[in-house]
Amino acid sequence: MVFEELHGRMLKSLRFFNILPETRGETHMPKIEVNETLFFSLVGRRYDAAELEKLLPVAKAELDEWNRDEGNEDDRVIKIELNDTNRPDLWSTAGLARALRIYSGDPVPDYPFFSRDGDQREAVFRIVVDASVRKPRPYIAAFVVSGKPITDAMLKDVIQTQEKLAWNFGRKRRTISMGVYRIALIKWPVVYKAVTPDSVSFVPLQSDRSMTLSEILREHPKGREYAFILENEPEHPLLVDSTGAVLSYPPIINSNDLGAVKVGDSDLLVELTGTDLPSVTLAASIIACNFADAGYCIKPIAVDYPFDTDYGRRVVNPHYFQAPVSIDANRIGKLLGKPFTPEKARECLARMGVRSDQHGVFVSASPPEYRNDFLHPVDVVEDVMIGFGMENFEPERPHDFTIGRLTPIELLSRKVKGLLVGMGYQEMIYNYLGSGRDYIERMNVPGDDTIRISNPMSENFEYVRPSILPSLLMSEAVSAKAPYPHRIFEVGKVAYRDVSANYGTTTRQKLGFLASHANADFNEAASHAAALLYYLGEDNAVGDSEDPRFIPGRQAAVLRNGSPIGVFGEMHPRVLDNWGVTMPCIAGEIDIETLLPGASSR
Repeated sequence: MVFEELHGRMLKSLRFFNILPETRGETHMPKIEVNETLFFSLVGRRYDAAELEKLLPVAKAELDEWNRDEGNEDDRVIKIELNDTNRPDLWSTAGLARALRIYSGDPVPDYPFFSRDGDQREAVFRIVVDASVRKPRPYIAAFVVSGKPITDAMLKDVIQTQEKLAWNFGRKRRTISMGVYRIALIKWPVVYKAVTPDSVSFVPLQSDRSMTLSEILREHPKGREYAFILENEPEHPLLVDSTGAVLSYPPIINSNDLGAVKVGDSDLLVELTGTDLPSVTLAASIIACNFADAGYCIKPIAVDYPFDTDYGRRVVNPHYFQAPVSIDANRIGKLLGKPFTPEKARECLARMGVRSDQHGVFVSASPPEYRNDFLHPVDVVEDVMIGFGMENFEPERPHDFTIGRLTPIELLSRKVKGLLVGMGYQEMIYNYLGSGRDYIERMNVPGDDTIRISNPMSENFEYVRPSILPSLLMSEAVSAKAPYPHRIFEVGKVAYRDVSANYGTTTRQKLGFLASHANADFNEAASHAAALLYYLGEDNAVGDSEDPRFIPGRQAAVLRNGSPIGVFGEMHPRVLDNWGVTMPCIAGEIDIETLLPGASSR
């Protein structure tokens, strides 16, 4: 299946191999613990274990553990495992309760405190962003919670939600972190700025002495745990009030006075900082809706930027930024195998908390304030399916029986793999999604044709790979202790922008190979490419190449009918240095789809 045919649901549900140690654990399915009393008070009714287990699949969840006979119900917790990572709004007691409550018939909640694009509403509270923070951590979203003191169960749930969002959704605080503060001690406006790490000191949480930012990273437990985020930055982010009193050192730790929230506190400031504005804004929206559902009043905060953002220079948070997604009701019926009128589809969407409009046979779905997972119309179909109820679809026997066979490209791919193995190479399997740092910056290429996912869950899975070579270098970068020579390859899909294609993108099946040892040179790369083409029955035609990934003069283009279909040569020292590879490397990449009978070069 080609990438342009992949829809949002498939992109979000793919499970990837974790190659780099730093990415491990970021795609694990979240597991939450909900306070029994708080959970059922938010749901609006009590369920026994059997009822709850039957209802949880509508939130892509399942009951993990519930010891109903132990202790008081105010202290008991229900452990629930979430089976999907594209719904961070469900990683909390309030969020999960909201989904079950709406599905069971309650109306879709209204959150009037959200601003929209073009909304000029004023806010009592204000945060000023300084231009200095643009490089290390540019974005912040915040709001005020008031109305009643925070309870023990609610505080524990806020902490749990903060940890889940920062760890899973925020890549261990790299892209999102959160802080909560007592507003009575804050002098407005709050300033978000960057400072040199030795120029400011304050008393952090879990400490009784003042420490500079550098000392916190070296000596404080939280500083050592998250030092990797900022240790290479010349300036670090800091949140202070108008008097200069420190609120926090995001994303590391809060101060011990303004940032120490306890049970019984009221009028709280909630802020989230990060490197991706939509992710930060969505996380703030989730927390705000959770507090609102629990009966708290949400007061907006205006954030003023000195630079342009996707939502303008003044953003009043919480902010609604999601775009509606439309789909033909007939298309819904075709995909689900059951006729759906627009009215019926809207009824199912309402059970999922999704507001919608009808335009003829088309249904336009607007994601709730706390969701941003509608990447494609098929995602709307999924919500219709869940809202309708999986148990309401009657099982059907297959209507047609066919004999499967391998496609020509798969047969050719297997032949290529066999030849590379025979030449002493080891086959690898990699992710189809990765980071801009790996696919663009480290490869010394402009990246104009690289495809970016519209709302990625993490920066490690933000781009569709345009080449196999970054994946091979990723393995080589962590293999210095393995005996040389190293010879690895992969045959797989790559995708890139193509204005001539129907969807604006093209997907191709390519071979990428890499060899690393002290004597690796152009002649070896040329001989391996020539041997491969010979055994595939192709002419060994080469031409000039100016690929920035390779050393000038030590590279060549593979030609078929006079058109380039690949490249090979010695990897550029700058690329190797970007990956931390110290051994010479040769590599090559060939579009093997062009080798099919009757195929044209791309």
